[in-house]
Amino acid sequence: MTALDIRPSTTTTLRFPKGFRWGTATAAYQIEGAVAEDGRTASIWDTFSRTPGKVRNGDTGDIAADHYHRMSEDVALMRRLGVTDYRFSIAWPRVQPTGRGPAVQKGLDFYRRLTDELREAGIRPVATLYHWDLPQELEDAGGWPHRETAHRFAEYAGLAAEALGDRVATWTTLNEPWCAAFLGYGNGVHAPGRTSVRDSLRAAHHFNLAHGLAVGALRAALPEPAEVSLTLNLHAVRAHTDTPEDHDAARRIDAVGNRIFLDPVFHGRLSQDLVADTASVTDWGFVRDGDLRTASAPIDSLGINYYAPTEVAAGSSESPSPWAGAERHVRFVPVPGPRTAMDWPVDADGLHELLVRLRDELPGLPLVVTENGAAYDDYADPSGAVKDPERVVYLHAHLAAVHRAIEDGADVRGYFLWSLLDNFEWAYGYGKRFGVVHVDFATQRRTLKSSAHWYADVIARGGVPA
Repeated sequence: MTALDIRPSTTTTLRFPKGFRWGTATAAYQIEGAVAEDGRTASIWDTFSRTPGKVRNGDTGDIAADHYHRMSEDVALMRRLGVTDYRFSIAWPRVQPTGRGPAVQKGLDFYRRLTDELREAGIRPVATLYHWDLPQELEDAGGWPHRETAHRFAEYAGLAAEALGDRVATWTTLNEPWCAAFLGYGNGVHAPGRTSVRDSLRAAHHFNLAHGLAVGALRAALPEPAEVSLTLNLHAVRAHTDTPEDHDAARRIDAVGNRIFLDPVFHGRLSQDLVADTASVTDWGFVRDGDLRTASAPIDSLGINYYAPTEVAAGSSESPSPWAGAERHVRFVPVPGPRTAMDWPVDADGLHELLVRLRDELPGLPLVVTENGAAYDDYADPSGAVKDPERVVYLHAHLAAVHRAIEDGADVRGYFLWSLLDNFEWAYGYGKRFGVVHVDFATQRRTLKSSAHWYADVIARGGVPA
């Protein structure tokens, strides 16, 4: 990736660098539907969502936003917005249903059609290989706590790259492995719903190993200009007070929330304080010679997903807690200020904090904000319009924070708004709306919200109103 030219800001517009990528993002299970078509088999989210009590209202992704059948309509919406890039995920069980063996061509054909239509619309495809939809057969064999899953993922990465490498310029190995490891295997609020602290730590390591193995598989299959990336949901952690106890609470969360991935992937090492914090749970014997070297295969950029900061103090957390090694030492403190429909605080300074931290810790590595957005209780008014001024305020503040980070020397190359469409919001089902396009799930009618029109104007002018 080459450095971007900085464009001068004006009194009316905070201008972003020339060549800045303006995108939007989705995930396969959240929008595609068609869960039993063209050879696709069950993922852990199909199984989890069908388990009584796991997803609000018993919702599933069986239909979702029906993107599998309405893909052309959705690409046309992106074209109307003027986005330069679209970040989507490939459904592993649609491409390699059992997690082993040859690819299913009908599954690949869907992504061939999608990427072809994107390119025809002048939109750059950005593919994520794993956005949490592990084939159920691999979970039955042990899932991510099982080392073999990392090798199966690398095989799948190679299959996808061979089929789509001539169409996709940027490849992301994993999306938010922290959520997949600690919410899926630690406190069980995400698929597959296990509650084992030790399994969550094993899963986190195997995600790092899988990432490194997949980088190798991608490099072997892709043409030279292709970019390889990783997306992490790093936590902007703040100590509640300036006491040593609260700072130690923040250190613990930083270890298991951030450095559990940053240190292996970028430095080829484990954080020793993390090892000490979790000594009562595991001796980390599942880390084998060469694993950390594999995990630290060089990448071309890092994606950051950010929604809200995390404030902590000394204390204890609820049980079961996803925060391995911290649950008896840390309590979470509500951040003051306005909140979204997810009850998440609105605080754009946290995004600036993360980007500046990465500027200092990973000099020379391009950064991309791969997810940022907010859920609100959107609805169509009697005229059919969907007005969401709160989301516009949220997006404006966070884009201004990105602009400030760039001015402060962070090499931020793009911003992907989450999300294009209202969708299946994991354990919340269809009750939370993150899209800038409203979806009436009964009819699948799409309506651009006022935030979509605002974002289109931002893209057209190359910046946000000052």
